Amino acid sequence: MSSDKREERTPDEIEAARKLFAGPCDFVSGAASLESLPPVTHPEVAFAGRSNVGKSSLVNALTGRRTLARVSAKPGHTRQVNFFDLAQHLLLVDLPGYGFAQVSRSMKETWQDLASAYLRGRPTLVRVCLLIDSRHGVKDSDRETMKNLDRAAVSYQIVLTKTDQLKAADLPRAVAAAEAVARQHGAAHPVVLPTSSETGFGIPELRAELKAVAGV
Repeated sequence: MSSDKREERTPDEIEAARKLFAGPCDFVSGAASLESLPPVTHPEVAFAGRSNVGKSSLVNALTGRRTLARVSAKPGHTRQVNFFDLAQHLLLVDLPGYGFAQVSRSMKETWQDLASAYLRGRPTLVRVCLLIDSRHGVKDSDRETMKNLDRAAVSYQIVLTKTDQLKAADLPRAVAAAEAVARQHGAAHPVVLPTSSETGFGIPELRAELKAVAGV
């Protein structure tokens, strides 16, 4: 898996993050407009990605819950910015997916405008996890999102999903390819984190990364 710059988390860091994400986690609100965003309180970590990349599954895996974020058989279920309060320390923010949602162009634009406004104007946002399907790599729509995050000067990190569906030999190549893309973007964290919501692979490390960046 590449990378002498990859930071190894200690067992104590992994355990502290496990305890944080095992704490109470409650749905706060779903904002369908900029005016309905909840007030700024705790540090926030947002999850962005294509409509079928597994955002809701990852949020559920991080918190050890099956139904915290609703997983739909139809891509594009998340149609608002959903906020979850983790133990009154950290807000997890599920953004509308982009790509395959079967809705009108005007509705897609409404979601995209809302997500963009949130990303630009949220002072407590400490990290965006940009989810990429490990089987397919970074797509044009992902690159456009990365450009928008660069312009907004929002710190983001690529998180590979669905690695359980890769052959073991293909995983290091998928990580290296995504890291090569990340190096082309000023606001991107250089380390790519591979995960699987199905097997739990990489979930403890992602929890520890998010806890560290949020300073909680």
